[in-house]
Amino acid sequence: MKRIVAVLLFSLILFSSFCQSQGVELSHYVFPDFTNGSVLMKSGQQHQALLNYNALSEEMIFVDKGTKLAISKEEKEKIDTVYIKGRKFFVLDGRFLELIYRSGYELYAEHRCDVKYPGKPAGYGGTSETSSISTYSGVYSGGILYELRLPDDFSIKPYLIYWLKKDGKINKIVNLKQLNKVFGDRKDQIKEYVGSNKTDYNDIESMVGLIRYLEAN
Repeated sequence: MKRIVAVLLFSLILFSSFCQSQGVELSHYVFPDFTNGSVLMKSGQQHQALLNYNALSEEMIFVDKGTKLAISKEEKEKIDTVYIKGRKFFVLDGRFLELIYRSGYELYAEHRCDVKYPGKPAGYGGTSETSSISTYSGVYSGGILYELRLPDDFSIKPYLIYWLKKDGKINKIVNLKQLNKVFGDRKDQIKEYVGSNKTDYNDIESMVGLIRYLEAN
């Protein structure tokens, strides 16, 4: 029995060491892996590639001969639509936005995220801000930024910014309260719906439900 317990403990230690050596998969990409997608150009041409959207660098990334590259600013302006796993991305004001609802209104999601690095241990139980800044900068200069996996000391916090096209005007929505400015005198109606349906700003489907309701009522 003692031998079995010892073997199990040893296995757990090996598994823990393996996870630490591999790092922790942190989602700074919209999709968990690069997948076949297509890029429709305004000229009508269509290109196939392995694609993913990097919410940290705010770039559409493609794989070319095993190398991950970002679609350039010049090429971005020539793009009509990017299709990945049945989802559509458009270029609006120089940034890639995902179309999540289209009827009378159009609702887009801008995928963003912040990265934090706690820094290396310093004297008296503190951390070194210099090492933190250095490592953070290294994400951008060392190619780590374009990998699906970041070192396990990094902390990724994804967030969304919505863009609502209503009456021909594009409105930026960074929280639920800003909807009141867009819909003017419908503040009470929005408040009632949000309270009854527990609308969550960070949940895309929840926000789509709210916009669909406002459009229909």
